[in-house]
Amino acid sequence: MKIRLVRTVQRWVVNPVVRLLFASNINPLGLAILETRGRISGQPRRTPVGNGRSGDDFWIIAEHGWSAGYVRNIVQNNAVRVRLRIGWRYRWIDGVATVRPDDDPLARQRRIAAWHPLRAINAVNVRAMGADLLSVHIALSMPSKDRSHGVRTALRLDTVA
Repeated sequence: MKIRLVRTVQRWVVNPVVRLLFASNINPLGLAILETRGRISGQPRRTPVGNGRSGDDFWIIAEHGWSAGYVRNIVQNNAVRVRLRIGWRYRWIDGVATVRPDDDPLARQRRIAAWHPLRAINAVNVRAMGADLLSVHIALSMPSKDRSHGVRTALRLDTVA
């Protein structure tokens, strides 16, 4: 019953507002957008998730475990994209997702939220709304620093006289 109620509120109230904020380049409460491919339709599916980025790793704590739609999509096709703020801009970053049932989601969530207050707010929400927590790891394919920040490397040619 709890999962049905939470899913309904998130699907029809929370997620549309978060998507609208992201479309306006506003990042609400330390969130990110996860894009998976629908396991039946093959269409892109975008879901707001907690921003658990640490370097080239991205962690998600799925509130509804194996019954979460994006988790089932990942099991079918683990190629995903995550929309993150890199510098001053939001960018889509490709990644490979892995469901980690052997990982302790509460301990993982504490590590994610420990150093970021906005992530701590999301962690409280996940614990309150969640019924069956599950860890998901995404290995991000981050662009090189030179390309991601628009820095051009000048080639210096020394002439010999």
